[in-house]
Amino acid sequence: MLIRPAASLILAITAASYAQAQPPAPPVPLSPTEIVSAAPAADWVAIAPADLLVMDLAPAADGAARQVVIQLMPAPWSQGWVGNIRKLATAHWWDGTAINRVQDGYVVQWGDPDAEDKAKARPLPSSLLSVSQGAYTLTAGAAPALEGPRIADGIYAAQARFYHGWPIAMGPGEAPETWPVHCYGTVGVGRDMPPDAGSGAELYAVIGDAPRQLDRNIAVVGRVIAGMEWLSSLPRGKGEMGFYRQAAERTPIQRVRLGDAVPGLPTWQYLSTASASFARYADARANRRDPFYVRPAGGVDICNVPVPIRQKP
Repeated sequence: MLIRPAASLILAITAASYAQAQPPAPPVPLSPTEIVSAAPAADWVAIAPADLLVMDLAPAADGAARQVVIQLMPAPWSQGWVGNIRKLATAHWWDGTAINRVQDGYVVQWGDPDAEDKAKARPLPSSLLSVSQGAYTLTAGAAPALEGPRIADGIYAAQARFYHGWPIAMGPGEAPETWPVHCYGTVGVGRDMPPDAGSGAELYAVIGDAPRQLDRNIAVVGRVIAGMEWLSSLPRGKGEMGFYRQAAERTPIQRVRLGDAVPGLPTWQYLSTASASFARYADARANRRDPFYVRPAGGVDICNVPVPIRQKP
């Protein structure tokens, strides 16, 4: 009877010693969303209101306001078109125009519904620049220093990196040609056949898989950062290439303004692509180690590393 308690005590001490000898369990890897949520305030960069384009569509059927916020492409890429867009917004040129095309899995396009009819087309501001197709890219060595992780870019480019929150593709070599890319939410300039390169009056937003074949063939001028649901949920056009056949099918555009002309607009921020938080986020997008995933992919497409954007808390 005296031996059994002693044996139990020995077993308890042995178990406790064994537990203390075991290394602590490794931390559960964070998901990309968790990494972004944990990013310190210093890693977030404010977007200037003057670099935003705010488009108000006619209210939805239930009366809900439909506002789309677009961030304009920063210098030095696409600045001829971006400058024209600023002039068009300041002139209120888009007010009363419409969404004219919604092609499933591809783009939503807007502008003057009568643009093809010279007798009815809205006159463009005389101050708009004429931009050539050579400005779709920056020539070799003309780009500022890029930042963030280097991402292999498959058949479309030698690689891709980032510039102040924007994905930028590049050719081979030490001082390569560079260009912005078409991802979901990208805004580009509609145009006619080459050599026409568009003025910026006709715009589209990508609502499907990234149409990377458009890179270096059409000007990228921005990206939708809020209100994408109001574009992607619009009825698809039944005409050729998704154009609406009847005027009644179009969604009216009430107004388009630069952000600094819109009272009460929230402050938007992007996660700095030069930050350690973004590096961890990009790695997690390429190698999902959080518990849901069975096997990390080991790589990622540039369009599958969307730069996190939020309203300032």
